[in-house]
Amino acid sequence: MPYKIIEKRELGNSGQVFEMVIETPLIAKKAHGGNFILLRINETGERFPLTIADYDREKGTITIVVQVVGKSTKLLSHQEVGDAILDIVGPLGNQIHIEKYEHPVVIIGGGIGIAPCYPQAKELKEAGNKIIAIIGARNKELLFWREKMRSVSDEFIICTDDGSEGIKGVVTEPLKELIKREKTSVVIAIGPLIMMKYVALTTNGSGNLPKVKTYVSLNTIMIDGTGMCGGCRFSTVDGEIYFACVDGPDVDGHIVDFDNLLKRANRFLDQEKESVECYDRECRALERYESEGT
Repeated sequence: MPYKIIEKRELGNSGQVFEMVIETPLIAKKAHGGNFILLRINETGERFPLTIADYDREKGTITIVVQVVGKSTKLLSHQEVGDAILDIVGPLGNQIHIEKYEHPVVIIGGGIGIAPCYPQAKELKEAGNKIIAIIGARNKELLFWREKMRSVSDEFIICTDDGSEGIKGVVTEPLKELIKREKTSVVIAIGPLIMMKYVALTTNGSGNLPKVKTYVSLNTIMIDGTGMCGGCRFSTVDGEIYFACVDGPDVDGHIVDFDNLLKRANRFLDQEKESVECYDRECRALERYESEGT
């Protein structure tokens, strides 16, 4: 059955990030923080995974946040309220482990990773935890969901690389001060691989900082989402192999071999670029055809 888009809005001022609320009663009933969906826009489209950024069980909806990075996300961004998405499967992946921790939980969202931080923060807050949230981006135009994150946080910190909002610098700077200041039970980091790498290095017990259990989300490396394609495999520092889609997406950040993962992360850039260029040419040709036909 098709799944109707009932809300859509642009986030930030980049023109590349969109929030969509989709009618999916059965998925909304079972969704939790950490879960993702597999989506196919139409019969000729590819399947691709997106993390569930919010859910409303009573309304029967889920929220996704889409960053335009390739053909499929660009096509999805062109869908409007009232349009229908052909296939959505989920919720998939492992939900985060919800419990009442003795000490604060620090949740860090970088860029588009701010979105999947929200349901995790919400569920952990509902479980009675003290939540310290840090969100960061290159500049204030790329920040979004400030009030949503603030609403589920006991302490809320904003960072921007250029200092246009909040603290000037990267998210690991306030993180260092926090874990020096008070004992922390868990750190959860979602965002670019390089950001998660340095969060994990900050909390691994090296240097003069205490070791803190840390989870990172490897949702950005998923392709098939079912464990069959092998595209989301990652190696640990001990040489073991895991798959983000079935063993995660949230995994122990201290076991991930980030150096290996960063080398593999850009392996489809050429194909994605070619696909987007082909899609743009087809769109321009269709616009010319429709214009000349009228």
